[in-house]
Amino acid sequence: MSPQPPDSPLYGLALHTTTPDLGLALGAVAPGDPPRPDRVQVWPLGGEMAAQLHQRLGEFLPPQGWGDLAFVAVAVGPGGFTGTRLGVVTARTLAQQLQIPLFGVSTLAAIAHGAWRQGADPQQLGAIALPARRGQLFGAVYRWQGDDRPLGGVVADGLFTPEQWQACREALPSTPWLLTLPEQAPSSPAEAPASLGADVASVWCLAQVAWNQGDRPHWQEVLPFYGQSPVAESSTPHRVTSP
Repeated sequence: MSPQPPDSPLYGLALHTTTPDLGLALGAVAPGDPPRPDRVQVWPLGGEMAAQLHQRLGEFLPPQGWGDLAFVAVAVGPGGFTGTRLGVVTARTLAQQLQIPLFGVSTLAAIAHGAWRQGADPQQLGAIALPARRGQLFGAVYRWQGDDRPLGGVVADGLFTPEQWQACREALPSTPWLLTLPEQAPSSPAEAPASLGADVASVWCLAQVAWNQGDRPHWQEVLPFYGQSPVAESSTPHRVTSP
């Protein structure tokens, strides 16, 4: 890999594969600026995610090259088992080979960030829920802290029964706005709404904020979050949502 010229811009690449859509985002690393990716693209790949991911990456990256990347970011779940694992493994491999930092971003945090960026009340807490199996749901509660700061983690990503989730929200010091996707829970997380792939822009933004604050996580720190896997639950991914 040839060295970067001193004045050459560096870029961050984000991947979102936790639903049937593949989302990719790329943007120049610009310390001090409100984070915005330069390019975002989403493909409804469904069951073709594994077969097409690397081809889509190769088509999306130019005119930048792999040597232009300063960091990689990936949605770590919760979400579909196969897609989440595929995205995290791909991102870990890229970061390892390129010897650059890897940011793992909660799927729920990305949804919350996107909602605030689209006009949700920044003075209120945000409660996000996604369907899980057996009538349960994945939930988390966040606090908006500004464009240049990470989301504040109020309730960490976890698996809840509907009754537990309601009690958790009622125990908060203030009533949060609530976003539940979709209203009717599917039979498995793999059937979660594919439109969440567009939240790759928020995956990129949250990673960029952490980068600007000097965070440089190693690729080995980033693990998929399945919510129902004893292995996954015994290790906490490096997330960029802590206060």
